[in-house]
Amino acid sequence: MQNSSYRTSLISAQITFTRRSFIKPMRLSSGPINDVTEAVAEVRVSINGREATGRGAIYLSDLWSWPDPVRTHEERDAGMRAFCTKIADDLYEFCGEEPAHPLSLGLRLHHHLHAMENVDGPPLLSRLVCGSPFDAAIHDAVGNALGRSSFSLYEDLMEIPEADSSFQGGSAVAAIQNSLRLPVLEHDAWLIVSQDDTAKDIAPWIQQRGYRGFKLKLLGKDNLADVSRTIGVLKMVRELSAVSPRIAVDTNCANPDSASVLDYLERLKSTNIDAFNTLEYLEQPTGRDIIQNPNEWKAVTKLKPVILDEGLVSMDALQAAKDQGWSGIAIKTCRGHSFALLSAAFAHQQGMLLAMQDLTNPGIAAIHSAIFASYLPVCNGIELNSPQYTPEANTDWLPRLSHLLEPRDGTHRIPAGAIIGLGANQ
Repeated sequence: MQNSSYRTSLISAQITFTRRSFIKPMRLSSGPINDVTEAVAEVRVSINGREATGRGAIYLSDLWSWPDPVRTHEERDAGMRAFCTKIADDLYEFCGEEPAHPLSLGLRLHHHLHAMENVDGPPLLSRLVCGSPFDAAIHDAVGNALGRSSFSLYEDLMEIPEADSSFQGGSAVAAIQNSLRLPVLEHDAWLIVSQDDTAKDIAPWIQQRGYRGFKLKLLGKDNLADVSRTIGVLKMVRELSAVSPRIAVDTNCANPDSASVLDYLERLKSTNIDAFNTLEYLEQPTGRDIIQNPNEWKAVTKLKPVILDEGLVSMDALQAAKDQGWSGIAIKTCRGHSFALLSAAFAHQQGMLLAMQDLTNPGIAAIHSAIFASYLPVCNGIELNSPQYTPEANTDWLPRLSHLLEPRDGTHRIPAGAIIGLGANQ
């Protein structure tokens, strides 16, 4: 039964934008990211006679979510900013007029964004990115109004009509309850290692900040080169005195098929068993539309886990991932807080791995991701790479959150104490 104490009404919404320059390019297989727009949403809600405002934020990473070679970065960025503005103007319509639990409001937004297919506008993943700060702001506002963590809104069983049918037992809230844990406040930090990063680039992060988790951005087009790079990076970080290094690889959908991924792993294993054993998982190696272009992963996952990322845009895709043999999913707040909760709950219910990633989130968005990771049984710690690429965007939260946003011992730490909302006011 719907718990009336959580019935939330929307009052207003707005969005602001800030340009953020990367201090060095982040090089994906689709190209380099040199700058990005930070979108910050504010949503005011009414619940139980109380009003409160919440905030949510995300980077509008167009190269990641809208890799269209026909359009320039400036055109895609402008398109995403315009779409964010439309959501702010029409949020009441997008979430429905009927007051509801914030999870229902977020899922209504998610479903509306799915229904807005437009060949001239942002594709689905970009639309979800644009909607994500509003979903987060709704949950943050409800937590602020009630004076409690937004992750505590699932302690009572209730109907969520937009999601219940997707879960064994018919209860999304029960599945969410089972996936959440008591908060863990320390998480391994991960460094992005791009294709042209050298020992000089990596050394300060290991020798001054104690990093030991490394996500390699590989190109996915030449397995001999990718195997050599994987071995070379492991050798490099060991020579730099990384303690018990952890390695993951990400080609950002550049591999042509699962057979090429299997070939990479077999070559790595036969060439350097140490590097193969150190590799923990691969993140979305093949194309993002896993429904139209499925791959069979059984042979690959006998060797290493494979984590779904860009292809995770709907519950249908999540079920397809399970059916195709993907090992787990990357939880990202940029797809929407509500959908992230459901994805994690479904994957956990199905015995799949959870890895908490971000989109170079700074400030509000970084805090959100870190708190989210603290409640989930993640396999990796958390990837927060704004300290590496856009450290100035974290300035307003320093030094009070330096243990989270400027880790000095290879560990992100969330301050102990009560978290209100999604932590936007930490």
